[in-house]
Amino acid sequence: MNINTVKAICVIIFAFCVGVAGYLFWEHRNYKEPVVVSEYITEVKKLSDYSDVVKGTTNDCNVYIFDSGVEGGCMLIWGGTHAEEPAGVMAANLLVENLKVNQGKVILIDRQNNSNSTNSRVGEAYPRFFTYETDWGTKVWRFGDRHANPLDSWPDPEVYIHYPSGQTLANVDIRNTNRNWPGKANGLLTERTNYAITELIKAEGVDMTLDLHEAELEYTVENTIVVHEKGQSVAAMVSMMLTSETFDVPIGMEFSPTALHGLSHREVGDHTDAASYLVEVAEPMLDRIRGITDEELLMSGKDVFVIKAGEHKLLYAPIDENGWPIDKRVARHVTTATTIMEVNNTVNPDQTILIENIPTYEEMMENGLGGYYHDPSAVSADRVYYD
Repeated sequence: MNINTVKAICVIIFAFCVGVAGYLFWEHRNYKEPVVVSEYITEVKKLSDYSDVVKGTTNDCNVYIFDSGVEGGCMLIWGGTHAEEPAGVMAANLLVENLKVNQGKVILIDRQNNSNSTNSRVGEAYPRFFTYETDWGTKVWRFGDRHANPLDSWPDPEVYIHYPSGQTLANVDIRNTNRNWPGKANGLLTERTNYAITELIKAEGVDMTLDLHEAELEYTVENTIVVHEKGQSVAAMVSMMLTSETFDVPIGMEFSPTALHGLSHREVGDHTDAASYLVEVAEPMLDRIRGITDEELLMSGKDVFVIKAGEHKLLYAPIDENGWPIDKRVARHVTTATTIMEVNNTVNPDQTILIENIPTYEEMMENGLGGYYHDPSAVSADRVYYD
């Protein structure tokens, strides 16, 4: 075989690899997640309806509004702040597909940061998608990174200076939507995204916000509600109720630190009238000491290395051979959200929100989640939206 033949073969192999990689990147970036909205939904808006600073961007997300028409409170719930934390997206999605509001108003955003679900964590070999089996087929979501896609937000500064506090943070946090609240109208993509959501909160008269997250078991802020001082009495009661009556693993409560800026539980409460909550649940996929990084680990929450770390008292959450399956993580998020509403109804009766058609924690754990996601091909087109 002569040198020219070898070169030609190498070029063909290289072109093939580039073509396959290009297709995989394109598919990940362009896949749209179908959402079958509840028959009780009032309206679906775009985030740009509240501020045009995100119009035409990847993060001009859907805003799902359930307004009973009966005077009461208003709660905004969102998932997808970090695309490597799927329980928040799935919980918000489940609420969107089933919720009925009888008093007050509930607003939902499935993916608060669409951009970070279109790229992956460099060097981590993350799966591009994750799936859940239902009676009608396989439901698919994008899996991504904590930070917005550099294709949508570039360049990162040498040092990120938070607005308006002036606090300096890691440069990559300019693309982390939970480090740049309350947002900035003329900032980079994630700053503009949070600015638009802050405008939404003000325009809709939101009383409470809930930001859904997951965390590695090595992280100290785990299985807890982080809350602004406006919501401390509600969060304390929610923690006690769920720990004593519902969850097998306790859910704690922590105060939002006043000196750490950019996080939703601090800045939303400081810059709007809303009481701001953030909830964390354990996700072994995020632990640095994990084994094979694949969809099986993501959804089952089972990992022998993380279990071994727990045996050596290196974790801040318990784990055994049952792991932290996605059913449990989503069920905790959904139940925490509904319990915050229930307790707030008692503490602040003028903000009453009454809902139905949402499964209980026990029902989700017993039945799984598949029955609460609906087949987009079996409903009319006007009930299907894409995130």
